[in-house]
Amino acid sequence: MSLASGCPYIQHQVVPQEGTVGKNYIDIENDQGETLRYRKHVNGRGLIAHGAKVHPSAVVEAGAYVEPGVQIAAGAHVGRGVWVETDAVIGPNAVIEPHAHIGPRAAIGPKAKIGVRTQVGHDARVAGGSLIGDDVTIADGERVATDKRGLRLAA
Repeated sequence: MSLASGCPYIQHQVVPQEGTVGKNYIDIENDQGETLRYRKHVNGRGLIAHGAKVHPSAVVEAGAYVEPGVQIAAGAHVGRGVWVETDAVIGPNAVIEPHAHIGPRAAIGPKAKIGVRTQVGHDARVAGGSLIGDDVTIADGERVATDKRGLRLAA
């Protein structure tokens, strides 16, 4: 299998389509042999799986993958190479910097910023307005809140 997205977390194979030019979707086969259809988001051309809900004003850059069940709110910005896993929620005006990974069922609050190559674990929660730096790992189920400088606040 080829690594179609460049994302180190999943491997999948692009299923070729005959006779289509300029199509707005791509079919990808996952490791379980299931074919998932992704459409290109109008703002940024990132790939959005069937069943994900992305507000029209959100930006999902090319090379980003948004899995089924994900919700991305108005004004959010998802950078290139980001992988947002199943059932995650990205709040209004949140920013996910390039090559970050948002785990299944994770929640990113309004106006939060997630740094480059940061890993947000399964069921983790990042409070609104938080600033998470580059190359940070937030553990599965962890709750994080920071001040405007990125310093963690007591839980």
